[in-house]
Amino acid sequence: MPENSEGRESLAIWRKRLRYRSWHRGTKELDLLLGSFADRHLNAFDHGQLARFEALIEAPEPTILGWLVDRVPPPANLDSDVMRLLLDHKPNPQNG
Repeated sequence: MPENSEGRESLAIWRKRLRYRSWHRGTKELDLLLGSFADRHLNAFDHGQLARFEALIEAPEPTILGWLVDRVPPPANLDSDVMRLLLDHKPNPQNG
């Protein structure tokens, strides 16, 4: 993405939308897992990483919980650097 104010604003809006979606999934457990991950990582993610994160949060809640809690392997098309970061993520309830 070009390094101009319009490009940065677009990324900022995208990050805000992804952060909101991460904190408002429906179950407190998944909100905590995805929301704290988003708070910790989204600001550092590049365009490609944001796209990979958005693709994985498109999955239904039970599927995501299966990956994170039951350790069901993610499908090959979602197995990425972002997924590995998410699988290694340990939320801190005090700090988010």
